[in-house]
Amino acid sequence: MRALLVANPTATTTTTRTRDVIARALSSTYDLDVVLTEHRGHARDLARRARAEGLDLVVALGGDGTVNEVVNGLLGAAPAPGAPALGVVPGGSTNVFARALGVAQDPVEATGQLLDAVAAGRLRRVGLARAGERWFTFSAGLGLDAEVVGAVDRRRGAGARSTPGLFLRTAVRQFYLGTERRHGPLTLVRPGQPDVEGLFLAVVQNTAPWTYLGTRRIDPSPRASFDTGLDLYALRSLRSATVLREAAALLRGTGRTGASVLQLHDEPELVLRSQVPVALQIDGEHLGTRTSLTFTAVPGALAVRV
Repeated sequence: MRALLVANPTATTTTTRTRDVIARALSSTYDLDVVLTEHRGHARDLARRARAEGLDLVVALGGDGTVNEVVNGLLGAAPAPGAPALGVVPGGSTNVFARALGVAQDPVEATGQLLDAVAAGRLRRVGLARAGERWFTFSAGLGLDAEVVGAVDRRRGAGARSTPGLFLRTAVRQFYLGTERRHGPLTLVRPGQPDVEGLFLAVVQNTAPWTYLGTRRIDPSPRASFDTGLDLYALRSLRSATVLREAAALLRGTGRTGASVLQLHDEPELVLRSQVPVALQIDGEHLGTRTSLTFTAVPGALAVRV
């Protein structure tokens, strides 16, 4: 059997020694190639080539951004029979997708889980989602959510460590000094339903949670699942009192359904449009701005060894 290990050398929690241990373990079962990513989009290109060459398994060693690129390379325009299965070994700071799958957070232990799944013949098919032409594994967001992701990326690029404190400080700064809080630019469009205008923030989830703050789950759509359609959490107001109430509810793990909150569950497709370009994040990666985007649930899209 042939496998490819795609490793991000700058992943937050992975060392060279750990990577070597993982590669040796995988080589006990697979004819293994190991490639270190060199630039954005490289993991996608490597996975695409693995699919074309008929490999059995592609293992993503890195954070959620690396996993997302590998998934997009494996699936391309559409899932295909015979495409390589995915293995995930977490190496980032948050690892939402791996945690949602029940993968251990220690990369060596996660490799052992992966090899156990191979030996037992376990292969799980999970539903994914698309935002336009881009696949995502757990969430996509438009508005303040994505603005914060972009600001955190810039801080990390300047040398800041990825910590819960960095995220919280950046979110507060962006809320008070960066985002538009008077007029919600987003409109939700669904077939057969009236449009919903005036949304400031929209988070579309393919599974739960949305993210983690340290070990704490941040779960605006706790019913989201790989086995259902899309869930939406959106805010109609960015008044300080509203945002503080919502933030407190999310940190406590208690849901809210007041007039300022729009929540939808198990939707096959959602369209979000904006009067002005708004920030977009997919699986925790900032991807510029959009004025319109269609989100689509794709059941059973991906085969995962887990």
